[in-house]
Amino acid sequence: MTTKKPVIVYGASGYTGRLVCEYLRELGLPFVAAGRDAARVQAVMNTVPGIDSADYEVVGVEHDVKALTALFKGAKVVCNMVGPFIKYGPDVVEACLAAGCHYLDTTGEQDWLMDAKARYSDAFAAKALLLSPCVAHMYTTGEIAANIALETPGLDTLDILVLWKGFPTYASTQTIFTILKAKWYYLEQNKYVAWPIDAKIEVSVPGQHMTTLALPWGGTSHPVWFKDDPRVSSCKVAGGVFAREVMEGVVGMTKMVETDILPLPLAEQEVALANMAATVQASMPPRENPRLNTTIDSVHASGPLARVHCILHGNCNYKQTGLLQAFAAASLVQQAPQRVGFASACQAFGYRSLLGALRSFGLVMKPVLTVHD
Repeated sequence: MTTKKPVIVYGASGYTGRLVCEYLRELGLPFVAAGRDAARVQAVMNTVPGIDSADYEVVGVEHDVKALTALFKGAKVVCNMVGPFIKYGPDVVEACLAAGCHYLDTTGEQDWLMDAKARYSDAFAAKALLLSPCVAHMYTTGEIAANIALETPGLDTLDILVLWKGFPTYASTQTIFTILKAKWYYLEQNKYVAWPIDAKIEVSVPGQHMTTLALPWGGTSHPVWFKDDPRVSSCKVAGGVFAREVMEGVVGMTKMVETDILPLPLAEQEVALANMAATVQASMPPRENPRLNTTIDSVHASGPLARVHCILHGNCNYKQTGLLQAFAAASLVQQAPQRVGFASACQAFGYRSLLGALRSFGLVMKPVLTVHD
């Protein structure tokens, strides 16, 4: 099978996949909504606002390289929503490479990010294709803020905080627990340094008279993206939801993972972690409300003789992810990316362009920038 649609959303039946399709419709881009269960995908598509005016089709496909390659042929870009990505990502990436498609995903799994770079970057670059994991609010929006801060010369250290109000989806929760079995890293003087598994950070919430609890959140993508950036030598990231009780619950479960699950064989670890994740979030959360589901991406950038603080206040982190994916796909359909091979959304599309897209849909405010020099 080959498609005449330029974009494929694989895993379209999930919460985030639905939002990607919604923004593809708003951008006027034809797409294929794909997943293993076509009936389930169609049922979800029926809930997308204005879907009757979209140019799309629904396809069921098995999760293997051969079937995915057959589906992807003829498309230009695949938005992969199927995680955990360290487990399911390689088949999709290999199918994209075989079919000649650009690859995007929403992962927060640092081990998958590093693995994808090591295994596939050169092959994608050789075909002038983009391999861009982590195109999502928790990673791209903070990276936008970091790049705005880095417009001031003389900075070399990034201290990034990502907070949002809401609750993780089922797929996000599965990813959160998947990364507990991996090592997480921050960047210190251009070297990766492992976080302790029980690390937790008390943070000040920008613009509020309160503190909250944040976690390294699996290390995130930022230390990887800035590892080869000549402007940056060190990068640490903390993140989480505003609700302290939720974060304290994650800390407690992390301790349980360390004592009860990590000693198990790998296959048993995966089952136990998936079961634990299902007890936290087993259903699709309600659609986001911009009055309630706010976001903060805060970056303190410093150097020997300079200090900058950049804040992006926004709303609806999953909607931000849906739009970022759709905007990136639309850009790839129309023109070559600024960088091929393994690259972040900011490196491939330009951080100011991504910021403009988020602002045009009312998802973030104008950056708040404070410069001390």
